[in-house]
Amino acid sequence: MYSIYHFFEHLVTNKEEFVLKNPLDEFPFDSEMLSCKNRGIFPDLAIKLNTDKNIFSGGELIELKNSKSYNVSSFNSTIPTGKKEIAKIIKGKNSIIKKQMEDAGDDINSLPIRDVYYLIRGRTKENIKVILVHGSFFETIKSADLISQSFGQVLNERLQEKELKIEKNVKDLLMNIFSEQENFSKVRNVDKASVKLRFRIMTEVRTEGNILDTKKYPDILNNTINLIIPCHNEQDEELTAKRFSIVCDISQFQKLKIKHHLNGYFTVFRQDLFQ
Repeated sequence: MYSIYHFFEHLVTNKEEFVLKNPLDEFPFDSEMLSCKNRGIFPDLAIKLNTDKNIFSGGELIELKNSKSYNVSSFNSTIPTGKKEIAKIIKGKNSIIKKQMEDAGDDINSLPIRDVYYLIRGRTKENIKVILVHGSFFETIKSADLISQSFGQVLNERLQEKELKIEKNVKDLLMNIFSEQENFSKVRNVDKASVKLRFRIMTEVRTEGNILDTKKYPDILNNTINLIIPCHNEQDEELTAKRFSIVCDISQFQKLKIKHHLNGYFTVFRQDLFQ
């Protein structure tokens, strides 16, 4: 049986490794619970699926984020989200991720929508924070809305510079067209051009979403390891606590709730790194 809770338990068991200055991808992850491990492509890690998904589905996708400060490092090419369609990650029969997952014994399509987590390590000269956080912490609006509204700002700026006006329905259409990240990941060939063009999206975390920021999120203490999961209602909180207690000795952790400045409450399970 595998899940993000089992993954976190493994991190806690080996938490002394986080104190070392080794890259996160050199952490001794338990390969038995992983269906894939990669470098430079999303996801960095994926947890194996469970046949019985009643309590733990498994299949979570994990991206590693290492920072030499208390700022979450930028997300290159992939906008952070709480869930992803596995079909948008596995493209083509020759997909490396697809082959790894199949070799690990996963029935990939049995869980088409996957939860996404980010394993973040931040450092100052004297302190460390380790955080395994659900991607919804960074996804306060849908990715499509983020992209389209960003392009809307560009469009407004250019219209003002050119002293032009367009109808609202035309503007809305243009913003809707430029709303899917997949459209930017393709290489474009232009007649008579000696180069190819591909746009990449880089996402940077604002202060409100910087889970490492001590002033914004004072309950995420220095020299602690934390699991952070959405808590939208009492049922979410109870289910999260139940799942956690099945895997971990909950008496060894501090359980608390924090409020995201833009996205509601999250449950935190916290332990000292040097405990």
